[in-house]
Amino acid sequence: MGKYFKYIFLLTSSIFLLASCQEGRDAGDLFGQWQMTDSKYVSFSNSIVVFRSVIATPHSQRENSNVRDGEVYGTFEHVGDSLFIHCYSITDVTGTPEDIDLIENVFGLKPFGNIRFRIDALDDDQLLLSKDNQHWKLIKW
Repeated sequence: MGKYFKYIFLLTSSIFLLASCQEGRDAGDLFGQWQMTDSKYVSFSNSIVVFRSVIATPHSQRENSNVRDGEVYGTFEHVGDSLFIHCYSITDVTGTPEDIDLIENVFGLKPFGNIRFRIDALDDDQLLLSKDNQHWKLIKW
C-alpha cells in the first residue's frame, strides 16, 4: 500500500489543481473586472456579465438624468472576434425601464436584450470593443 500512496497522492493533487483552475473557464481572457470610466465597470465570470455604475455624487445633486447608480446582469458568449451579450432584469424578463436605461443610456450599449460587439483587441490589460462606428476601451481593474 505504501508504494501506491505517492501515486494516489499525485492523482488526487492533480485533480484538485485542475478543478481549482476552472473558476473562470468560460470567460477565458475576459475573466475579471474591467473599468470603462471612473464610474462604470463590467465584470465577466463563467458565462455571466455584470454591468455596474457607481456614482459618488448624491442623487439630489446630479444634474444629468443619464447618470445613476445601478447593476444589471446578463449572459455573454465570446466567439472568435465577436462578443454577444444578453441582459436580464431580475424582476422582468424583458427588462425594467431602469435596467434598460442603465444599459442603453448610461453605458451606451444597445439594444438591451441583444448587444453584439466586435473585439478589436483583448489582452491582460485592455479590451477594445466596437459596434456601428462606436468604440469602447475597457481597462483591467
